[in-house]
Amino acid sequence: MRGQFLSLIERRVNRITLARWARRSKDSHSLNLDALRDLRHQAKMLRNKIDAFLFVADGRLTLPLIGSNAMQLPLYTDWSYRPEIWRGPIQPIGGASVQTKTTIGAEATIFHDCRVSELTFRQLRNRSETDLAPFGLGLDVFRFDGSFLSLSIDLPSDVCDGLGKRHVIRLDCTVDVESPIEIFARLSIKHGPNSDEMVRELPLNTDDVFVEFDLAYTNLDEKRVEKLWVDLIFEGPQMNQIVLRDVTLSRRPRAQI
Repeated sequence: MRGQFLSLIERRVNRITLARWARRSKDSHSLNLDALRDLRHQAKMLRNKIDAFLFVADGRLTLPLIGSNAMQLPLYTDWSYRPEIWRGPIQPIGGASVQTKTTIGAEATIFHDCRVSELTFRQLRNRSETDLAPFGLGLDVFRFDGSFLSLSIDLPSDVCDGLGKRHVIRLDCTVDVESPIEIFARLSIKHGPNSDEMVRELPLNTDDVFVEFDLAYTNLDEKRVEKLWVDLIFEGPQMNQIVLRDVTLSRRPRAQI
C-alpha cells in the first residue's frame, strides 16, 4: 500500500515537473538573460541525469536476443570489453560533414585530414539474430581528399590493472563493407613518458575477423602502464559504406612454453 502511495506521489511530481519545464520552454523567448542563464544551467544538469538513465534503459530494452554483454572469448580471458558505441545508445546518434576530432559518444573520436569533409556517421540498431551487440556504427564516405581516416577508441582504465608482457590483447570485429577496403588496427600503450604501438591488418576475407597483439614484442614498462587505446584505420575509404556491427576487446595470458 505504501509503495502504491509513493508511486502516485512520484507520478504527480513528474507531471508537475513536466508542466513546469513546458512553461519555461514557452517563456524562454521573453525571459531576461540572467534568469535564462540560470535555467539553462538547471536544464543541462537535468539532461545529464536523464541521458545517463536513458543510456542504461535503452541499452537494456533494445538488446538482441543473445544480450549486449555476450561475447565469444578465448580461453583464459581475464578482461573483456565492448566499447560504448556498440553497447548502448549514444548522443548524437549521427553526424554529417564530420570534422576531424569529432567525438562519437564518450570513448571514440574520428580523425582525418580532409579539406572538405564528405563523411557521415550514424549509430545503427543491430537486428540480426546472429548479432551479439545491440548497436552498430555506420560510416559513409563519399569524395575523400585526405590521406588518412581513423576511428580512435579509448579503453577503460581497468585494462591496465596487472597488464604485463605476458598478455595478448585481441580485437574482434564484425564488419560489412560496400566495396573492398583495407582496415588496420593499431594498439597504443602509454607507459610513463613512453608509448608503444602495434599495427595489424584485419583479415576481412575470413569469417572470424580478429587480430592479436602480443605484448612480449613491446618495450612495456609494466609498473608504469597509464592508458591504452585502439585506432581503426581505413585505407582508401572513398565512395564506400562501412558498417562496424560489433567491436570487442579482450586480454589473456600467453601460453607458457
